[in-house]
Amino acid sequence: MSQPSLTLVEPHEPPAFRVERPSGSSPYLLVCDHASAAIPRRLGNLGLDAAELQRHIAWDIGAARVTSLLAERLDAVAVLTNYSRLVIDANRPPRTPQSVVTLSEATAVPGNLDLSLAQLELREKTLFAPYHDCIRAQLDRRQREGVRSALCSVHSFTPMFLGERRPWHVSVLYNRDPRLGRALRDELRSDPELVVGDNEPYRVSDATDYTVVVHGEQRGIAYLMIELRQDLIAHEPGQLAWADRLARALPALLGSVWPD
Repeated sequence: MSQPSLTLVEPHEPPAFRVERPSGSSPYLLVCDHASAAIPRRLGNLGLDAAELQRHIAWDIGAARVTSLLAERLDAVAVLTNYSRLVIDANRPPRTPQSVVTLSEATAVPGNLDLSLAQLELREKTLFAPYHDCIRAQLDRRQREGVRSALCSVHSFTPMFLGERRPWHVSVLYNRDPRLGRALRDELRSDPELVVGDNEPYRVSDATDYTVVVHGEQRGIAYLMIELRQDLIAHEPGQLAWADRLARALPALLGSVWPD
């Protein structure tokens, strides 16, 4: 296999991440780990066709738009990835099997086979590290300025997975610190029309997650991960509706972690 290029993203391509509303005043810092299905040109299409690259295996459908709309409503800083999780997953510990997958759900990813350590490190250095450095810098700045922060990570999940239907409209995920997660769960469950999951269909753990573990738990700040079912946010009306719903709910939850 040929040696990897010293650069992965060309000058005319977007950087690893983008920041929206950089002067936002909300205590919430919003992040979206799987905001894009884009792949750097140097990697081609990783051996997949265009239709595969629009599936959940490549990105969290609808999550980026909900994050942007929610940032507007809360006046919150938002940090979003600009490249597909198929290149490197921004929410998986680097060098683990789920960081750069060769099989996603039931789909093989030929362009990720037999990568050298140097190729893996290039993806981490170019795409993974800058995104997380930005999140860290945002939180460091707030800490220096004496501003309280809460981390909110926005994701989406498929209505079906390997033939099994998922009933939840929305789910809230957390690990060691359940305060914000359970508060949002209870608030959403006050609507009898919603099926609200509690750590469904995924669970946060040190082995399977990175963003809220490193920037939330390890830092000691309040956090939660929101999972929205993709058929509900695949189009603008649903994205607007869920951004509105979350914007009404999230500010009041901070009393559960900051009672004063």
